[in-house]
Amino acid sequence: MSVTRCNVEDLNPSRIRTPQPPKALCLADAVTRRRRRRRRRRGDMLHLRNHLLPLLHAATSTASSSPLHLTHRLLSTAARSPFSVEHYLIATCGLTAAQARRASPKLSRLNSSSNPDAVLALLSSSAAGLDSLSLSRADLAAVVAAEPRLLRARPGTIARRIASLRGRANLSAPQIRSFLMSGGAAHLASSDVSPKLAFWVPFLGSFDMLLKILRRCNAILATDVDRVVRPNVALLGECGLGVCDIVQMTQTAAWLLTFNPERLKIVVRRAEELGVPTSSWAFKDAVCTVARNNEGTIAARMEFLRGTLGCSMDKLRSAISRKPSILGFSEKTLRGKIEFLLTKVQLETEYILQRPVMLTLSLDKRLAPRHYVLQALVEKGLIKNDVDYYSCVCFGNEHFVARYIDRHEDALPGLTDAYAAVHAGKSPAQSLTQHLKTDRYRRM
Repeated sequence: MSVTRCNVEDLNPSRIRTPQPPKALCLADAVTRRRRRRRRRRGDMLHLRNHLLPLLHAATSTASSSPLHLTHRLLSTAARSPFSVEHYLIATCGLTAAQARRASPKLSRLNSSSNPDAVLALLSSSAAGLDSLSLSRADLAAVVAAEPRLLRARPGTIARRIASLRGRANLSAPQIRSFLMSGGAAHLASSDVSPKLAFWVPFLGSFDMLLKILRRCNAILATDVDRVVRPNVALLGECGLGVCDIVQMTQTAAWLLTFNPERLKIVVRRAEELGVPTSSWAFKDAVCTVARNNEGTIAARMEFLRGTLGCSMDKLRSAISRKPSILGFSEKTLRGKIEFLLTKVQLETEYILQRPVMLTLSLDKRLAPRHYVLQALVEKGLIKNDVDYYSCVCFGNEHFVARYIDRHEDALPGLTDAYAAVHAGKSPAQSLTQHLKTDRYRRM
């Protein structure tokens, strides 16, 4: 029997070569160990804080300058909770609790106050130099509540964009403040809008007009000027609209200029199909109306008006060419106005078709209240029965009150207050008839 001899040194564990793990796994293990150590340290600190703080709170009532008090302060600092975005928005930015709750999800990546502090310094009165806008605390709160993501932007980028608003757009510090308060904060956080402001302010005629439009349509500053806005302005100009007409349209429908140019061409073609001449002042209304409603809605609305008024399509088209915006009202609203004019006021269909603007006026605040006032004045013999109803409803409210109510206040006491309540929407129009049927008026 043979025995195999082996070297004792070969059995030494230190000489046995084990396979080494990959380098990536070693790094991953190291990261995992570091994370575990940090969690253990945080757990130990919280455990220590939970056990010592009750004793420290009791000790602070005896001597605020004692070593135990100083230990309490050190432990409180060491165990300080992580950065709270919601608390920062309330304490530093001046937002309400509800505003902070809505804004904090947009700032979830913030883990310190260093970047927001730098941005706020550029906007507030605490910063010295040309880049400061000197916003008050209330203004800062309004700006941050409107666009919280501004606090995530790089301070250097914000400073360059503010300088560009001053230099390229030629805005003063008060104008920049007004711009931010009117919705411009979102654009300051995302891009440099000074080239677009350099176009819009001269085009609209004033910076104040730009602010007015921004409150209604902030998208104009997100639209490419050269590829979208200028071609749309040129297209409307080819239809016969002057610059003043386009600016006037922009005041109520600035979103039209943000359309893709091909889409606006389709809108213009549909407006022309309504029979509204491009040279007519009503063409602006036609473009805005068809832009808000699809072809099916417009066709259904025209068929409804034809059937409700009992007229031919040619006469209806003639009325629409004078006031295309009537196609923008719902069938329910139009039905109420038409039935009131035909049954209560007893107007002829032809009279309404010749004056389609009446269908755009409020039934509860203008058409009905003025009819009931005129009816009462006729019954009392204070005015003749040949007063033109259309002229009365087209008067401004002050003119109508001065001519038909204040003049007859002695004969119909209390009518002024009753009409004012109806016009303000505090009372229904029918309350005027009930008011005029009281015993006091019957005796008179």
